[in-house]
Parts: sequence; structure tokens; C-alpha cells
Amino acid sequence: MEWKKGKVNPIVSSLRERLRLKPMALNMVHDADGLPRIILTDPTGSSAEVLLYGGQVVSWKNERREELLFMSSKAIWKPPKAIRGGIPVCFPQFGNLGSLERHGFARNKLWSLDNDPSPLPPTNNQSSVDLILKSTEEDLKTWPRSFELRLRITLSASKLTLISRVRNTDNRPFSFTFALRNYLSVSDISEVRVEGLETLDYLDNLMHRERFTEQADAITFDGEVDRVYLSTPSKIAIIDHEKKRTFVLRKDGMPDAVMWNPWDRKAKALPDMGDEDYKSMLCVDSASIETPIVLKPFEEWKGYQELSTVSSSYCSGQLDPRKVLYGFH
Repeated sequence: MEWKKGKVNPIVSSLRERLRLKPMALNMVHDADGLPRIILTDPTGSSAEVLLYGGQVVSWKNERREELLFMSSKAIWKPPKAIRGGIPVCFPQFGNLGSLERHGFARNKLWSLDNDPSPLPPTNNQSSVDLILKSTEEDLKTWPRSFELRLRITLSASKLTLISRVRNTDNRPFSFTFALRNYLSVSDISEVRVEGLETLDYLDNLMHRERFTEQADAITFDGEVDRVYLSTPSKIAIIDHEKKRTFVLRKDGMPDAVMWNPWDRKAKALPDMGDEDYKSMLCVDSASIETPIVLKPFEEWKGYQELSTVSSSYCSGQLDPRKVLYGFH
């Protein structure tokens, strides 16, 4: 049957209507270890992979298919172990600052797809996913507080956005610490500098959490680092000289920033990290650690993080960090 020029085939019209009404299904696969994995894609060719285990982003590639997140060569992909790399969620405790297991239990629990992420608006299922973790009877034994932890992960051109929300579903207030641990892939840690944290106070975990003030104009690396920078700006730049690439970390609701690299001795002591892995990674985390977040019953906290990449430009042989951080021209 022929359709007149300019007229829309009613079958095509019906299909379009159905697609409008029914969002396209998530692209979910099961990897070799049986862990459900959600593949997000963007029209530019960038992609991200998210596990239901830990609600963890384990891959983020740009339009040239270059991996932007670090994954340990010895990462353990078997529950209940945490996976070293990508973007683990640290909740309800960061590090060993409490009685729970290190970095809390959210990163080694199986999350679910969140079918009701309101009040956030609906999204495109090809480039975004909503996940939820609710307290279980088992969790209540170790941390007797009822909660809902939600995470929206959205991929767009050169950008990966994570919106975290914690709701108190208990009948009494509770407090928690929180972090998104960003394992960034770098060419050579000794060629990396971080801008935006100069003159700030930090707690040095290698010196029993003693408080210091950052003296350097830019942070560079020649040994182990494990610091919590306090009252940090909403924008931090991680400049990779060798790749001529800059990560820009924007955040809101998470005032602290954690910087971590184990260097050679610590890397060799970590069973799930290759001896040379430290050279190609740097953790710069969005966090709320120094002052725990307190929620009354039915209150909700929201934290926003956006990771993007820009090409680093040179000015008199030096990168101009002000241009990256403040958009100076």
C-alpha cells in the first residue's frame, strides 16, 4: 500500500506514539561473574557501565572510547568484596570513622532499579539510570537505622553526573558520613597536578588526622597521599599533563574532598591492587566527612557531583588552571 507524499503512515505514527509513552528499556547485561550490569550510551559515542552490586559505576568512556576511570588490575569481582575502581559509594560511614566496616556497607550490597525517583524528573533510559538501596533486617543489626539511599547516574557528552539522596525512613534522627570515591585514570601520577585546593585546611590520615593548611600553589605527587580537604570549593581541576586532559569535578552538598594515592609500598600491600597500578590512578572524592549529615525522620539529603573532561591548553608552556576553574578567557 502506498502512502501519499506528506502523509504519515498510521503504523509508523502508532509506533512513535508507543515509544513516546513507553521509555526505551534499559540495556542490562550479565557479566561473566553474574553481576547485572547496566550500559549507558550517549549519541556522541561515550558510554558508562553501572553494576547493581554496590550501585557502582565501573566504566566511563569518552567518544573516542578512552577509559576515564581507573580499575585495579587485581580488582575482586566477587561479592561480598568491594570492587577497587570506578566510583564506589561510601555510606553510611567513610573510612574507619565509626564502628562499621571500612567505607560502610552500601558498596557491597545489591541495589535495585528505582521505579519512583520523584521528585526528580523522568530521564532517558539510554543515558540515565535510577538506583535505590533500602535498609534490610541484616543492615539493621549492624546499623539500626531505617533509610533509603538513591542514586541517579546520567551520561552526556564529556560528562558523568551522579545525584545521591538519603532519606530517613526511621522514627528518630540519625547521622552519617558519605563519599563518592572517584578513581580517576591518569597517564602518570607524577605528571598530575590538582588545582582549587590551595590554602585550604586538610586532615592528614597519614599523620593521625592532624590538621594542616595546604601551602602549595598546586598539589603534585611524589609519594603516598591520604587527605581530607575541608570546606572545599564547588569546582576542582585534576590536570593530566601527559594526556593534555583535565578532569573537572563539580559538586554540591558535599563540602569535603578526599585525595588518595597509595604509592608503591601501600599498593604492594593491598591484595586487590597491582604493584604498578598506583602510577595510573588518583582518587579525588566528593565527600561529607568532617561534619556528619544529620537527618530528622522523613528528611532527605541530596548531594550532586558532575565529572567532565576538557582538553588542557598550554600558556607559556604551563597550564592555566584559572581558565579551567573560573572560565577566564
